[in-house]
Amino acid sequence: MPNRIAALYGDYSGPEMMRAGLAVLKAVSQKNGFEYQIEAYPFGGEAIDQVGEPLPDQTLAGCQAADAILLSAIGGPKWSVGGQSPEAGLLKIRQALGLFANIRPTHIDQAIIDQSPVKASVLENTDFVIVRELTSGIYFGQPREEGIDQALDTTIYRRAEVERIVRVAFEYAKGRQQHLTVVDKANVLATSRMWRAIVKEVQPAYPEVEVDYMYVDAASMKIIAEPSFFDVIVTDNLFGDILSDEAAVLPGSLGMIPSISQGASGKALYEPIHGSAPTLANQDRINPISMIRSVSLMLRYSFERADLADQIEVAIAKTLSQGIMTADIGGQAKTSEMVSKIIQNL
Repeated sequence: MPNRIAALYGDYSGPEMMRAGLAVLKAVSQKNGFEYQIEAYPFGGEAIDQVGEPLPDQTLAGCQAADAILLSAIGGPKWSVGGQSPEAGLLKIRQALGLFANIRPTHIDQAIIDQSPVKASVLENTDFVIVRELTSGIYFGQPREEGIDQALDTTIYRRAEVERIVRVAFEYAKGRQQHLTVVDKANVLATSRMWRAIVKEVQPAYPEVEVDYMYVDAASMKIIAEPSFFDVIVTDNLFGDILSDEAAVLPGSLGMIPSISQGASGKALYEPIHGSAPTLANQDRINPISMIRSVSLMLRYSFERADLADQIEVAIAKTLSQGIMTADIGGQAKTSEMVSKIIQNL
């Protein structure tokens, strides 16, 4: 039976990026006998236009039935005023599918290292992953209150929520360089102190993993000053939101970075981290690598085809070394040219 993949094409440049990712998936699959079936569903702005809401029941059902989900970028100015927002669909699908862990890798491609605002000498050997808790914390806590003279946001974490994200982080660290950094604000926040206590309870199950602790302000500085220090970072929803966007600066372009959102069931959603780039839509100018790398992550983690994922990563690196780059990373190549070259280099 073919592997079932739900494809959510997104808005503005989203469909163009999705087509690029699926073209590479088709090429590497034909070469290696990987069987799959794509089912496309409306989501985000496209779904609002069709049925008036960003996550239709049909789309959710399709994602629940799929083995993995590919999501391209959503949102944009068309839906920025009033009514439903495409981004509301993201929160809904995360909650509906129990996608509590966001995994964002930061890897520096040597061919474009000079595009980073950080010095190349600092970036050497930078390769780390941020594991962010995604469905709890201050973004979801109750009560919430907003007034003229007073506002209230509540941060709450429950033991089970912390333990499951900590175990995900330990598993990633175990399979990488066996170094886990817990980022928090334990000198101020009770939730952070609870996180630390639970990490210490879980740690004996992973004796090979070295664990250290770092306040979020210190971590934010070290990500820029010494990014090669990190292997796996685990942190809460708010801190992870901020630090993962900070880390996204290091590779030189948001167009290079994929992400995973995964849940307890093992189902995962794969997506680029950047927006829908309305000003670049339908101009053959968007960087497709973040979407192609999302496909690579899907093959590696949802379908356990590390061999195919490795082939894609090697083809991307070779393409960049040949100077085939879009404008955001210092080149002049069109999207279609980069996709064709990556496929050629598989």
